[in-house]
Amino acid sequence: MSLVVEDLVVELDGRRLVDGVSFEVPDGARVGLIGESGSGKSLTALAVLGLLPDGATAHGSIRWDGTELIGLPDRELARLRGDDIGIVFQEPRTALNPIRTVGRQIAESIRIHQGLGKREARERAIAQAARVRLPAPETIVDRYPHQLSGGQRQRVAIAMALACRPRLLIADEPTTALDVTIQAEILSLLLGLVEAEGMSLVFITHDLAVLAQVATEGVVLEHGRVVEAAPVSTLLSTPASPVTQGLLRDATATLWRPEGGAA
Repeated sequence: MSLVVEDLVVELDGRRLVDGVSFEVPDGARVGLIGESGSGKSLTALAVLGLLPDGATAHGSIRWDGTELIGLPDRELARLRGDDIGIVFQEPRTALNPIRTVGRQIAESIRIHQGLGKREARERAIAQAARVRLPAPETIVDRYPHQLSGGQRQRVAIAMALACRPRLLIADEPTTALDVTIQAEILSLLLGLVEAEGMSLVFITHDLAVLAQVATEGVVLEHGRVVEAAPVSTLLSTPASPVTQGLLRDATATLWRPEGGAA
């Protein structure tokens, strides 16, 4: 399986928010989309999933295993979401339904896409909770999102995204709302699961230091356009664009304490 995005344009209210973005995610690859807020990276991911905001339109080409996704009927896109392509959003509190237990939310995708009964789906949900290292999975699945910590809610979101073992995972700033310690735990968990399953990964971030931990290829965006695309090692050692150079300065600053000692 591979994802190929070519000359993607996303327009809203007469404005081009994504302008000619192209990149490819081969089977098993880990690619990062990086840029400041408003660079178009999240809109690019939403276009892949057919989840653009009302009024936004996509043009160009997005192909998944040779199938064109732009213009694909909603019913077929819905089948791909969760089954072939999973997504983890930045803020799990908004991604989770506050009036449903987390176990039911993990099980929902399994029941829809794999046709399992309620009991078997619950057993799978418990197994998924254990897989993402949630404590006491047999009981935590009966809790509601507000009863969990931020890190636990993000683990639930990851469990939901991976419930049907998709071949591609899109992670949209999945650790931005977490403190540094929990962020490191979630990144380690996410990367371990991706590697164990042999999934492809599209990781979206504004932080080059974070990207270096999870991706091997990077696509740098500014104002909806690709300004640089290279291996992450190259972005770190010899960034070509002013945008990437600024991201590298920001990343370097986070790795050193103000007095100059290593963090």
